[in-house]
Amino acid sequence: MLAQDAVNSGDTAWVLVCAGLVLFMTPGLAAFYGGMVRTRNVLAMLQQNIVALGVVSLTWVLVGYTIAFGDDAGGGLFGNLELFGLTDLRVPVAPNLHVVSDQVTIPTLAFIAYQMMFAVITPALVIGATAGRLKFAGWVAFLAIWSIVVYAPVAHWLWHPDGWLANLGTQDWAGGMVVHASAGAAVLGMLLVVGRRRGWPHTASPPNSIPLTILGAGILWFGWFGFNGGDGLQANGLAAQAVINTHLAAAAGLLVWLVFERVKDGHSTVVGSVSGAVAGLATVTPAAGYVNAVSAILIGAIAGLVCHFALRLKYLLRLDDALDVLAVHFVGGMLGSLLVGFFGDRGVNPLGRDGLFFGGGGSLLWHQIVGVVAVVAFSFVLSWAIAAAAQAVIGLRAPAEVQDNLDHAQQDADAYHLGGVAGLHGTGAPQRRRQAGRRGRGTERPTPAAQNARLVTATVDPALLPTTRELRDALVEAGATAIVLSDATVSTAEPTDRSLPRGYWQEQDLAGRARVEVVADREAVSGVLDVLGRHGAERSECFVQDVQLATDVH
Repeated sequence: MLAQDAVNSGDTAWVLVCAGLVLFMTPGLAAFYGGMVRTRNVLAMLQQNIVALGVVSLTWVLVGYTIAFGDDAGGGLFGNLELFGLTDLRVPVAPNLHVVSDQVTIPTLAFIAYQMMFAVITPALVIGATAGRLKFAGWVAFLAIWSIVVYAPVAHWLWHPDGWLANLGTQDWAGGMVVHASAGAAVLGMLLVVGRRRGWPHTASPPNSIPLTILGAGILWFGWFGFNGGDGLQANGLAAQAVINTHLAAAAGLLVWLVFERVKDGHSTVVGSVSGAVAGLATVTPAAGYVNAVSAILIGAIAGLVCHFALRLKYLLRLDDALDVLAVHFVGGMLGSLLVGFFGDRGVNPLGRDGLFFGGGGSLLWHQIVGVVAVVAFSFVLSWAIAAAAQAVIGLRAPAEVQDNLDHAQQDADAYHLGGVAGLHGTGAPQRRRQAGRRGRGTERPTPAAQNARLVTATVDPALLPTTRELRDALVEAGATAIVLSDATVSTAEPTDRSLPRGYWQEQDLAGRARVEVVADREAVSGVLDVLGRHGAERSECFVQDVQLATDVH
């Protein structure tokens, strides 16, 4: 390890903070994806993301790091195994890594920790495309193998001083190729093996929690400052430039996406906001330390436009990419890598190269094209092979009968337990809660039991119901002696269009309703029906039945 007096404490602190930020992105990604899937697949999605923190952390320490950053074993393809298990760290991390200066002096373990977090989140990106279709054991096997045989060699190619693409002159600041393009190519290979969801593309899955998705996107945006800001391994002006470029590209991508969403779909959505932001973040990643602020804005704007139109890519390829990983990460990563060839500016980073727009000619652009093609081809072929092997040996695709409820099949648990009725407004005030004896759970029936009882049943739109107190009081005043409210789903005469994120929609033949069951005297039935009618119940859809109270049964 480096001698203690040679370590720059400021740089070390910055790199360690950035490692923490990138780690935080993995649960952020889990939340981002988790909010977009169906209610009964939420826990499975979260688990498939979080497990990468365990699996890839270990594979990285044991063998991934030495393949990526060990001494080159020849040809710039991969490192040797001398650092297996981190048993020999006498030689510090190489100080130039083609993007930093010779003055970088941080502990090797700080560098290992920082790079570990990149290795963790990269394969986790794949999960968004395969949502609802993976067996957990098969995914864990794919995750472990892919992190060793795909991610680590690609990192060596571009981020090791002796990597063949690094020697060629290809530049990738923080992972446009190493992270996003390689993960996107893995999506292509995985989808060829696991196939489509039942009914795709004629059925669409509504998200279970858009607020959860927005929270996840915020975490990703926050963590991306470490993702791009730490790659120079120094706390200096270049780190600040990378951070500001990151934020500006996200902002530009957000706004451009919203504009085109408005033009195309007639409205701008919050999911469109974060989709554009993430597209901008992914696209500026390979360029963040090589371009100026104005170029970063242009890169983000281009990302918002191109990635928005790339949403159709999965239909052209007939690949069921559930959460549009191809459009945002794959296209964004490749696009940003190519844009380095246009916007590269040595005035920002002397270790970079001038692009086409800054008088550098086309050589850098050519080297970027070679890098993108090589990484995509390598990752696609090996990812398909790993997925096919996992499917053949232990199974990778979940059986069709459990794909709509992976939470029960894989975890025997539910993410949510509240329905529409439980979400109705109740009466309350900012004061001390009343004692149970005065008005609590022990509240008696509204009125004495009916003598000549009728059961009135109706379904109403929960959105049309008042507060629970108002509904109860109105029914009691009409003569109700017992009230039951429950969730129900009813068929509709005409399918209703339901908007989904990113411009998608679905026809819904079943609609959620609140089922109201009221016991009342025969004379009170008309008043009860009037109350329900005021809250959207159609008389033709209400039922009145004779009932026998349990107290009358001997």
